[in-house]
Amino acid sequence: MWFFKLTVFRFSLRKWLLRSLIALLLLPVLLVLMLRFVDPSLWMWQVQRELNPPKYYPAESQHHWVPLEQIAPAMQLAVIAAEDQNFPQHWGLDFASISKALSNNKKGQAIKGASTLSQQTAKNLFLWPAKSYLRKGLEAGLTLLMETLWNKPRILEIYLNIVEFGPGIYGVEAASQAFFHKPANRLSTTEAARLAAVLPNPYRMSAERPSNYVWQRTAWISKQMRLLGSEHWRP
Repeated sequence: MWFFKLTVFRFSLRKWLLRSLIALLLLPVLLVLMLRFVDPSLWMWQVQRELNPPKYYPAESQHHWVPLEQIAPAMQLAVIAAEDQNFPQHWGLDFASISKALSNNKKGQAIKGASTLSQQTAKNLFLWPAKSYLRKGLEAGLTLLMETLWNKPRILEIYLNIVEFGPGIYGVEAASQAFFHKPANRLSTTEAARLAAVLPNPYRMSAERPSNYVWQRTAWISKQMRLLGSEHWRP
């Protein structure tokens, strides 16, 4: 009798583990698929900022969602020129940059680089900011899932609506209103480049009071936008 009970227990355990594994694999698929059609009201980067606010983080954050067609084409091109010029062509991962980053990391340098706009969207939406191989692995998997279930305009739309342009200022509409007192669909090329220029670190760089370095980055991004041309990105 005890042998029969043990066999049944083992079978039930294997069945439960299998169902749990399937559920664990399906959960991110269903979540990413849902976000193809539903705009996120919260994302992990914002949640972590709110729970553990860094220096200069305001008591109340700013955010206003706008669809991609209400974001100036110059702003869309600016972030591509600044952050990921291969965005329209790649499948979410820039393998040449990844190989270079891994080579640098083997030499003892910090884990950095190789992040496409798609990867940055996955990180801001689902993950945590700390740099590690675990996070980069999860980021890569979620990125490929997003690239499979979404299209490029949706990825850029979510990125531009959740990225932090200043302490507690999330999304391009809130940033445009805060810094230029106009909606995101009226941003000029220079204004768009200024916003894109601070994205590497909006706590050390300001679009409202640009340093010489931010102005230099703005000029470089504007030049890249001209070189790429408006035909480089068409939603």
